[in-house]
Amino acid sequence: MTTSSSVPDKRLVERLLSPIADVHRGESLKTLLLALNLFLVLAAYYMLKTVRESLILTQGGAAVKAYSSAGQALLLLALVPAFGAFASRVGRIHLVRGVTLFFVSNIAAFYVAGKLGLPIAVPFFLWVGIFNVMVIAQFWAFANDLFAPAEGKRLFPIVGVGSSLGAWLGSLYAGDVIRATGPFPLMLIAGAVLTLCTIVASIVERGQKRSHQPDRAAEAVQPLEHIGGFTLIRQQRYLALIALMVLVLNIVNTSGEYLFGRYIVEASVRAYGAGPGTLAARQQFVGGVYGHLFGYVNLLGLLLQLVAVSRIFKYLGVGPALFIHPLVVLTGYLAMLKAPSVSTMEALKIVDNSLDYSLSNTARQALWLPTSRVAKYKAKQAVDAFFMRAGDVLQAGVVFVGEHLAFTVPMFAALNVVLALGWIAVVAALNPAYRAQLAAASADDVSTGSKSAHSDALVVPERAQHAAS
Repeated sequence: MTTSSSVPDKRLVERLLSPIADVHRGESLKTLLLALNLFLVLAAYYMLKTVRESLILTQGGAAVKAYSSAGQALLLLALVPAFGAFASRVGRIHLVRGVTLFFVSNIAAFYVAGKLGLPIAVPFFLWVGIFNVMVIAQFWAFANDLFAPAEGKRLFPIVGVGSSLGAWLGSLYAGDVIRATGPFPLMLIAGAVLTLCTIVASIVERGQKRSHQPDRAAEAVQPLEHIGGFTLIRQQRYLALIALMVLVLNIVNTSGEYLFGRYIVEASVRAYGAGPGTLAARQQFVGGVYGHLFGYVNLLGLLLQLVAVSRIFKYLGVGPALFIHPLVVLTGYLAMLKAPSVSTMEALKIVDNSLDYSLSNTARQALWLPTSRVAKYKAKQAVDAFFMRAGDVLQAGVVFVGEHLAFTVPMFAALNVVLALGWIAVVAALNPAYRAQLAAASADDVSTGSKSAHSDALVVPERAQHAAS
């Protein structure tokens, strides 16, 4: 096992990053550049998301929200295989640049169409949902491909900080810009930011080639195998468990969003009545609750990413860390069964969403570290894009059935208790599969003669193994 005495003296930047994660000498530049990349991607996404809301509401297409997830899932059934086919023709950096610039060209087309007065709200709404999952999944796949499992376990918390900061600052900036200039200039700004992402990724790739062994550098420019992401998920139980976890997680989370919105609306009616004369008061009530929610979610998520994620990974391990989110959600919905209230529901969603955006997201990304390169790009794209949107579709079905059967808020909460238990069961099955995947990845490194300086972190702490068994 590597000890602290065997680690070279750290430079100033590594020491400054130490409160967030254990950064070894020579790792800081790549890690910070990847964090910058995710910062830019999330900032661009929140700009485009702000434009989306502006267009969909002003062009009278708000009803599309109820059907967008189904439409996105159907489109992704074609787009995910297309992504896989492109990945089998080009090297890693050409894949990242090509896909990103393709979406930039889409933004330019939407800008021109919008300026010509064409009705773009519905297609843009659908497009943003697809862009969100595909581009973010791709950049996390790129980060996974650059780190060994032990490195990623230590350094992904810093990369995740870039994601959290980008979401927060991007949304703040977008609000100011769109009020001053309208939606279309903000589109162009987001496109420029995404173009900058490809430049940062290229810098990272050049640095990786200089530092890598010749065989690893040659591997990076090779196209991926000719096998589809959905096929990989069918063939490998580990990948299927990740897909199932993302599916169930998204059903629970989006069901909670629906339940929270419904409960807040019902609370506003109880407080002010349902007549037209109280509309303004009810809007202020609902807006105030959501304002508090978004503010606290962003703040708590950032704090968790800064101070908690790396320590949880260090002392528990990635696999056991996956239990925290569903256990908190289960506890929250059990409380909703006993004493439903605005404050209880708001507290639950603040903790739920902040965990989802910080600890849970970083742990999910780390699950891909010990997988093959083709799984990192193709299977991950299928999981993060299609299976996430499929969770939205199934949640819409749950809401439809619940509304048809006149479910009350506590009845929906009881359903989420059952779903949370299913989520925990999937995580329990995933933990031993994750340990086996780590062991296999470590064995492959040894058999190919790879340097194993970080092999100590591939071993899950004994107490974490007992917790996950």
